[in-house]
Amino acid sequence: MSLAFVFPGQGSQAVGMGQALAEAFPVAREVFEEVDDALEQGLSRLMLTGPEEELRLTANAQPALMAVSMAVVRVLESEGNWRLGDKAAFVAGHSLGEYSALAAAGSLQLADAARLLRRRGEAMQAAVPVGEGTMAALLGLDLETAQAVAEEAAAQGQGEVCAAANDNAPGQVVISGHTAAVERACEIAKAKGAKRALLLPVSAPFHCSLMAPAAEVMAEALAGVEIAMPAVPLVANVTASHLSDPAEIRRKLVEQVTGMVRWRESVAYMAGQGVETVVELGAGKVLSGLTKRIDRSLASHSVETPQDVEAILGLI
Repeated sequence: MSLAFVFPGQGSQAVGMGQALAEAFPVAREVFEEVDDALEQGLSRLMLTGPEEELRLTANAQPALMAVSMAVVRVLESEGNWRLGDKAAFVAGHSLGEYSALAAAGSLQLADAARLLRRRGEAMQAAVPVGEGTMAALLGLDLETAQAVAEEAAAQGQGEVCAAANDNAPGQVVISGHTAAVERACEIAKAKGAKRALLLPVSAPFHCSLMAPAAEVMAEALAGVEIAMPAVPLVANVTASHLSDPAEIRRKLVEQVTGMVRWRESVAYMAGQGVETVVELGAGKVLSGLTKRIDRSLASHSVETPQDVEAILGLI
């Protein structure tokens, strides 16, 4: 059985995530403590007790989701008495999940990943004033049509940005840009046959050219961090193909801030390389749902709770 481990992105966070794992396994608590120390903040307390609106802030949600994913990784490795690199053919992560994937594969140290994601969250939030940018999900359109919709909406404004940000699954594309342009795109999409076009409750227009200031910040931040060769190749968001070279990984992490998350293609690529089972490690089941939509022949599992740990160890 050829496996890929995948790691969720923003939107999967929920108050209480990781609590059952921390109560059951000391190694999970150690992950949360290490992240707290790295950030000099009681992030784990925020994860466990909220408030939700504070956890949802990009600068908190990004390192928090990585912490839960890494707690799952460490528990699996401890309980299964194996290393992730011995079990997986690939790792991949959705947006911030790429940092979780690299930490899981030993390319990034846990503390460095936490600090990078805090910086990334702050930079992405600061790149565009609140209210000036947003994102929307276009359901029922393929990528090519969604891109045409975004281009048409952008062209109707004066210098406004609107672009495809996430190609998540067949018929599920997220667009990003200036609020007025994204709102126009929703109306155009409906006219072109979209089943639904809905604005998303996000605080900034991620993965489009408006994030260029954040990409500059991350280029500087990543330059100061050691990136090792991962134990397992990373299937990168911006290329939908695998990488192992540390210098190339560094470049792609910078490009990822403004680039489209090519998740549909990434999962299809792994399947084309012989992957039969995709296991989501961390909060929620978003990626497991997308896997089923992308390729029904793939077995899909999610691991977040002690019961999930027991179940997956019985399979792999």
